[in-house]
Amino acid sequence: MMRLIAYTSISHFGFIVLGIFALFHVLTPVTMQLNQTLIAALLTIVGYSLNDTVVVFDRVRENLRKYKKRPLNEVLNVSINETLSRTFMTSVTTLLALLALFVLGGDVIRGFVFAMIWGVIVGTYSSIFVATAALLYFGVKRDWSKPSAGAEGNQFANIDA
Repeated sequence: MMRLIAYTSISHFGFIVLGIFALFHVLTPVTMQLNQTLIAALLTIVGYSLNDTVVVFDRVRENLRKYKKRPLNEVLNVSINETLSRTFMTSVTTLLALLALFVLGGDVIRGFVFAMIWGVIVGTYSSIFVATAALLYFGVKRDWSKPSAGAEGNQFANIDA
């Protein structure tokens, strides 16, 4: 379930970054083309956002085991608060480096850096707010000691051949 929510979060921010890129492409006289450099930036952003989402979900998993009696929304709130400083500091330092590259870099790298800047902003927002809201909406399995409903087919998984 968490994988599905992480993929939803990634597709959400990928479409937003492409939309921002298209909007700025139409509104500004500076030509930034959709080329291999932009595709590389989008793939880099996907990895960056996936890493942030995994960090948040890992903390959620730890806190679900730690706070078994708390409601899910409180566990998510605690988990976000515990990872917020790490996520914020990582995003700010990455943005500082990207802004320096955007201002001081040449025209060759400007499209890549432009996509990366918006991707870091939207990816951070998405991994904190969209992914956890989707997790709250879809719910999560809280008791790992009981086998799940789809585990009947795995009865011979641990047998050595």
